Amino acid sequence: MELKDILAISGRPGLYQNIGQSKNGVIVESLIDGKRFPAFAHERISSLAEISVFTHGEDVELKAVFKKVFEKYEGREAIDSKSDGEILKAFMKEILPDYDEDRVYTSDIKKMLAWYNLLASKNLLEFPEEEPEAEISEAEDVAAETQGESLEKKESTGQSSPEDK
Repeated sequence: MELKDILAISGRPGLYQNIGQSKNGVIVESLIDGKRFPAFAHERISSLAEISVFTHGEDVELKAVFKKVFEKYEGREAIDSKSDGEILKAFMKEILPDYDEDRVYTSDIKKMLAWYNLLASKNLLEFPEEEPEAEISEAEDVAAETQGESLEKKESTGQSSPEDK
């Protein structure tokens, strides 16, 4: 499951899976207890794919932070999110040395760890190896071949395209 399908809802504990659309919002399923209910737009719904962590340089996507934690703990759950603040800050410094201590609060680290541990316990963390450049060039090759074939067919049948007129 991708992080774009996992939602955090302001004021509600835990994480939720996006099940579908409703007239006034989305239908979600709790990852904690499996209950389904509608979530409305006024509830400030955020996809985990949209969340990033402040650093002194460019912000880092939550997915990248989760991947580092996943690699460090070999897919198992990380430290308890209810640990002491100093332990949480040391953990964050180890995972993301450049994180901005002034803008990333201990409560943010707790929430991030709670989310990671929930996803790890449900085996919902996937980090497939991505090859976007190869996929793009293959898609361009296919598009060029398809366009070339359609031009050849038009020429052989004597048809003209609207662009030719």
